[in-house]
Amino acid sequence: MGSVAPSLAELDGSNINVTRSTNLREIPQPGSPEESSHSYCTDHMVTARWTAEKGWETPEVKPYQNLSIPPTASCLHYATECFEGMKAYRGYDGKLRLFRPDCNGERLVMSSKRTSLPGFAYGELKRLIGKMLQIDGPRWLPKNQPGRFLYIRPTMIGSGTQMGIQTPKEALLFIVAVPWPDPSQKPVAPNAKPGLKLLASQPDAIRAWPGGFGYAKLGANYGPSLEAHGKAQALGFDQVLWLFGEKRLVTEAGASNFLIVWKNKETGKLELITAPLEDQLILAGITRRSVLELARTRLVAPVGNLAPIEVVERNFTIGEVEEAWKEGRIVEAFVCGTAFFVTPVRLIRNGDVDMDMLEAGAAQAGYAAQIKSWLEAVMYGKDGQENHKWGYVIEEEC
Repeated sequence: MGSVAPSLAELDGSNINVTRSTNLREIPQPGSPEESSHSYCTDHMVTARWTAEKGWETPEVKPYQNLSIPPTASCLHYATECFEGMKAYRGYDGKLRLFRPDCNGERLVMSSKRTSLPGFAYGELKRLIGKMLQIDGPRWLPKNQPGRFLYIRPTMIGSGTQMGIQTPKEALLFIVAVPWPDPSQKPVAPNAKPGLKLLASQPDAIRAWPGGFGYAKLGANYGPSLEAHGKAQALGFDQVLWLFGEKRLVTEAGASNFLIVWKNKETGKLELITAPLEDQLILAGITRRSVLELARTRLVAPVGNLAPIEVVERNFTIGEVEEAWKEGRIVEAFVCGTAFFVTPVRLIRNGDVDMDMLEAGAAQAGYAAQIKSWLEAVMYGKDGQENHKWGYVIEEEC
């Protein structure tokens, strides 16, 4: 009889060891330097260790603290790291919610496998986050302050001691929560136009390529792009509009998905256009997915002053954008993602051409604002969306 290989333990979010903090942190005020740092975490964090020999150990909720990893850890040498960006929302109905957390869990598992880290049943992620927020939620997002949120960062790293070209033998999943500045509350200078300014990337700067890993949420995607981002900010721009290939295909805007509402040149019909997922050049954003689903189901008929639109996912070039802008066919452009949520674009610079996205179709604009309001209703449990299937309610401790 041959020996049977021992089964590895699965990640179990229903069985968590909890150690409560005895030194609670001061909660930063909105607009404070602590909040603006994007790094001031709540009182607790989640950790779960995995080994190739035994699988997943029992997860822990414990006081927020620094990690301890060896200098030879795989994540430090071979970029075996991936992460997610999520938010927890305090609803106007008093409830604490996550927005479509299974989508984030599924993407985290995909990203982890892409970078040679272990997988898990993606539904366990929301359980782990839920347990942490059962403890931190009532204090950091009190019920008497609806409309606020925390940014949630689940991360997995190769944490073992093995140096050398090999798949990690040990990994660590950890989750922290951070008070995050609300981009909609950012001060705007008098007479300044709302929206982001985007600088089109140069041909020698490429964020992602076919056969690569631009579709996964890996730290390895972001580090190499920061130089271009810094240069764009130094010139007064908010983000880089990433282009690809000889045709200069439009892909993403910084770490956000990019969308345009324009009139089709041939048919004259209104389209909501964005880059496709098939080429794996862009991240399959959860907000992007939700925006497109809402547009496909709710904007097939007029809504108020908004005419129906057709959702189109296809490759398009910066040349097409410039042509549409010159011909006055652009209604509005916007980005979407967890960090920037749904934010309009006011200017795109491509070479020596500055395209004002607010001038051509301003009278017809309003699609981004309408979609944003629909999403907010789900996230914050208002306008009859308290029980929407996209909202995952966390049962809090009394």
